[in-house]
Amino acid sequence: MKRIMVVFGTRPEAIKMCPLIKVLKERQNARVSVLVTGQHRKMLDQVLNAFDVIPDYDLSIMKEKQTLFEITANILNGIKAILEKEQPDLVLVHGDTTTTFATALASFYLQIPVGHVEAGLRTYDIYSPYPEEYNRQAVSIVARYHFAPTEQAKLNLIKEGKDKDNIYVTGNTAIDALKTTIRKDYSHEELTWALGSRIILLTAHRRENIGKPMEGIFHGIKRILEENPDVKVIYPVHLNPLIREIAGSVFQDEERVHLIEPLDVLDFHNILARAYLVLTDSGGIQEEAPSLGKPVLVLRDTTERPEGIKAGTLCLVGTKEEAIYQSIRNLLHDKAAYNKMCQASNPYGDGFASKRIADILLRENES
Repeated sequence: MKRIMVVFGTRPEAIKMCPLIKVLKERQNARVSVLVTGQHRKMLDQVLNAFDVIPDYDLSIMKEKQTLFEITANILNGIKAILEKEQPDLVLVHGDTTTTFATALASFYLQIPVGHVEAGLRTYDIYSPYPEEYNRQAVSIVARYHFAPTEQAKLNLIKEGKDKDNIYVTGNTAIDALKTTIRKDYSHEELTWALGSRIILLTAHRRENIGKPMEGIFHGIKRILEENPDVKVIYPVHLNPLIREIAGSVFQDEERVHLIEPLDVLDFHNILARAYLVLTDSGGIQEEAPSLGKPVLVLRDTTERPEGIKAGTLCLVGTKEEAIYQSIRNLLHDKAAYNKMCQASNPYGDGFASKRIADILLRENES
């Protein structure tokens, strides 16, 4: 029996790892334990509850205004004794968070093999996104298994000299999650408020966007609202107090912008499915929204998901006010451009990534 420990700490990781946990726990030849770091707290717990996943261990590291130094040090200090007690055959981590980096480093120190879910995403700009680009490159150095969501991600890893026999193209587990969360008969007070309007769903939280870039994003949106009375914006605001301060300042007099608390995963996915278009600096939403036929304007200067750009599901628009304004305006008024993005093929998977990953890990165990 293979002993697998799954480690994550943030809301996006949880959304993508919970489907995999469910699949692994169904296999008779796997003993699965779950450790969460609590890098996010409230937002993480919402996802755990939605997927009915109960962690075996919780480091509960989150505190107000925590720094990257504190997150990394607290995880390293907290996880060592647990790894030594559990002695897993494999530690599974996801993506590019500081939890992922610190867990992979701790596993390396204890010579425990690491499986990296969503491996191979790259911008090759070490500060964009920050610190995520460094984190994922560092994890790839120590990973034994690279579960790449796309062929492009696989090629990135091969170009870096990773053993191609350890790289597996699986699709993205984010698409797996959507299969369990979307409801036909869904209702929500925010959808009632926006009834009859075109909904722009906004998420903006990246560290490198806090400050002037975020102000540029928000002012570009304000200009759209001034010209389009049939548009309303739903913005689940990140818990970071700096982001809340900027959003409150720019949107304080906007009746057609709802600044709301972070949504649980079921609510978010179902509002996403009913939005007209999506503005985001998130990574995961760049995968989720296209699978629902929603155009995505990426509020960043770089993206580690070039497949979406190539397929036409994503458009990279940066953070400048004028660029934001013109890009939204184009999709609101050019139906052909809008439909082209809606109908583009989603390159991120078919909803069976978790099964593929489990098959790979446990097939090897049997051989």
